[in-house]
Amino acid sequence: MKDNILKFKDQEGNTIELELVAELYVNKNKYVVLAPLDENAEDEYIYRVDLDKDGNKEWNIIEEDKEFLEVKKEYKKLLY
Repeated sequence: MKDNILKFKDQEGNTIELELVAELYVNKNKYVVLAPLDENAEDEYIYRVDLDKDGNKEWNIIEEDKEFLEVKKEYKKLLY
């Protein structure tokens, strides 16, 4: 399970650990779902995985509501 734990720095420089709970494809785009390690936290975060000009992965916030709702719907299908 340790392989699914990702570490990020927030704006204040604090380390935040999130668990990679799902990877899915919607309309040929890859998305990841991340959740805090705190069992009491109810939030999950969805990012689109894009490639930069050098082929490196970038995790981008989904800005369009329609895209977000499509991905959320597909993620819920995985859960139920």
